Amino acid sequence: VESRASLEKEIRGGLKRREFLVYYQPQVDGDGRIQGVEALARWQHPQRGLLAPGVFIDLAESSGLILSLGQQVLEIACDQLAVWQADAATRHLSISVNVSARQFRQADFVERIIGALKHAGANPVGLKLELTESMMLEGVDGVIAKMQALKQHGVVFSLDDFGTGYSSLAYLKRLPLDQIKIDQSFVRDALLDNNDATITRTVLALGETFGLSVIAEGVETVAQHQFLEQHGCKAFQGYLFGKPLPIETLTELLRDNGAIS
Repeated sequence: VESRASLEKEIRGGLKRREFLVYYQPQVDGDGRIQGVEALARWQHPQRGLLAPGVFIDLAESSGLILSLGQQVLEIACDQLAVWQADAATRHLSISVNVSARQFRQADFVERIIGALKHAGANPVGLKLELTESMMLEGVDGVIAKMQALKQHGVVFSLDDFGTGYSSLAYLKRLPLDQIKIDQSFVRDALLDNNDATITRTVLALGETFGLSVIAEGVETVAQHQFLEQHGCKAFQGYLFGKPLPIETLTELLRDNGAIS
């Protein structure tokens, strides 16, 4: 209890001092060209160094600090999106931002998203919000209303970790989604477990049926990539294509990738 209380206090201080950073993991097409990134939080702790989300996300969620953390990540991502959109060479890049259930339940959630985009001067079509299936437990009608309000501005939506929790074909039918993500647990074992392979193929088929793009996350080997390609996957994310990177390193990767000169 004391350890959790101490960490919560440190997180509060870290948020006030803007110690939380955004790293970006590349998302590529079938030719390996970077089409976008996922924004992932990191904590530059003054004593412990760079910390991954596993150290602080659960406590941030349970304490409610995820609201401040999520807002900071959103604002940083929107600022970066505006920078890319000002350059013709990077204008096509999108940024995916994870949204927690607590964030989504905020009464002014839509206004917060639009406000961050306007403050940054970013075009909403470059922002992709990643939702989780657990949000649907709070009432799918309210979720749909917020999604539709944001889609009117051009914001894109992806359903994260599809198939791991409360999957329902009704969600794919009713939700105004643009993309579904194949969870890395299925990708990791698709070549070893027939059930995971079947789920992966089914998600790809569902995407095609419902007119949704599909991206596979957690792609770490050439064999996994080949399996996914063979079954129609056209977008990939994982260590095979790049780890989460600070913006300076990502810029170098984009230059090597031919996205910028």
